[in-house]
Amino acid sequence: MIKYAPLLAAVILTGCGAGKIADSFDTRQNAGPCPPVGALYDSSRYVEFDGGGELYSNIEYTGEVIDVRLFCRYVGDNPLEAEVEIDFAFGKGAAADSNAHTYPYYVAVTRRNGKVLAKKYFNTEANFQGQNLTGKTEVIGTIEIPRVDESISGTNFEVVVGFDLTEEQLEFNRLGKRFRMDAGQ
Repeated sequence: MIKYAPLLAAVILTGCGAGKIADSFDTRQNAGPCPPVGALYDSSRYVEFDGGGELYSNIEYTGEVIDVRLFCRYVGDNPLEAEVEIDFAFGKGAAADSNAHTYPYYVAVTRRNGKVLAKKYFNTEANFQGQNLTGKTEVIGTIEIPRVDESISGTNFEVVVGFDLTEEQLEFNRLGKRFRMDAGQ
């Protein structure tokens, strides 16, 4: 009997007014594929030093964009509506003076040629609670991308995420340098 419980629950839910809820869902097929999404390589890592130079012992905080996912919906000539999920990994170094740190990041919508159409900045808080490593998933609510007409597909756009870095942090990343708090573990 227990192995049939999920099926029984589905039948009961279907019979108990769920039809009214299901009727409100737009079941038409998407007009096309979702835009590609990813982290910009130059800004996908975050390393903050205490000012004493680029040494492992001088690291205050690190961060990395681990994964990015996009879910979208558009039908006819409606705007493309998307939700973005970002997985972060954070580290606290020996020079850190707090068990919490705020990491600034951005989400940008671009044309495939790289032209930025919109860019929004966010902050995420990492709470280490006595640990040196932690992770977090951020969900960015609805991003709306207007389309001229229904012939414009989601593949004409890209959604790019990354940390909002200082010039020094950006140069550190562009030179291929990196420190990870979980190295050797």
